[in-house]
Amino acid sequence: MADQYGVGIGWRPEIDGFVAELPGLRFAEVVAESVHAHGDLPAGLSRLLDRGVTVIPHGVRLSLGGAEPVDPERVRHLAAVAGRLNAPLVSEHIAFVRAGGIEAGHLLPLPRSREAVDAVVANVKRAQAELPVPIALEPIAALFDWPDDELTEADFLTEILDRTGAGLLLDIANVYANARNRGDDPLELLDKLPLDRVAYVHVAGGDEHDGLYHDTHTHATPQPVLDLVAELCRRHRPPALMLERDGDYPPAAELRTELDAIAAASGYPAIT
Repeated sequence: MADQYGVGIGWRPEIDGFVAELPGLRFAEVVAESVHAHGDLPAGLSRLLDRGVTVIPHGVRLSLGGAEPVDPERVRHLAAVAGRLNAPLVSEHIAFVRAGGIEAGHLLPLPRSREAVDAVVANVKRAQAELPVPIALEPIAALFDWPDDELTEADFLTEILDRTGAGLLLDIANVYANARNRGDDPLELLDKLPLDRVAYVHVAGGDEHDGLYHDTHTHATPQPVLDLVAELCRRHRPPALMLERDGDYPPAAELRTELDAIAAASGYPAIT
């Protein structure tokens, strides 16, 4: 996505009115599985489209990292939603959500092995064959690394992107969480990632407990993540940035403050 989209926010039913009326909003994101392939769109989404706001469908159930082939029906749904929203691209996670017919209900981390790379690449290519637009892939936050990892996070991601031609949905909060939980420097991880492939960026909050940083999406974006946003934008052409909130929604004034903080860190104009 071009940088003219600036700062955006994830549309959620609970903040429908707030998002639909943000005066300077130029792009938003919606969980693809929350949108029906047919029938009426939620009122807030329709309002955004009527205003000319670009809306990106973000999938959470394709299980691109699963050992079994991606479910064709789920791919068709993502493709249909992209068509309904006239989206320029879709996004999904480098993760698995089911195995042996059991749905986990969570995004689960993959072992960073060459076998896992092959599985992800095969499923991404299956999805690309049915999707009407390009796909961007998001590495997830993880509380642990598998013991038999063969590749670093950066090398694992880069090989997948190189072999599929997919874009990168960079979650800067995940970069912070993963580096912090490993005891590493987030800036060192950021500098190893293929930033030239970034399609857009997620920004979110989290919380530390039991010695681990949890990527909750229910807390305000902390200052260290905002600092990473600023470093990203100093290192690379400023991408489109999107605030993710998925629960415990604060009052509108607090959401505006958080959006303004992201804009200030990135150098974009405030949208509120």
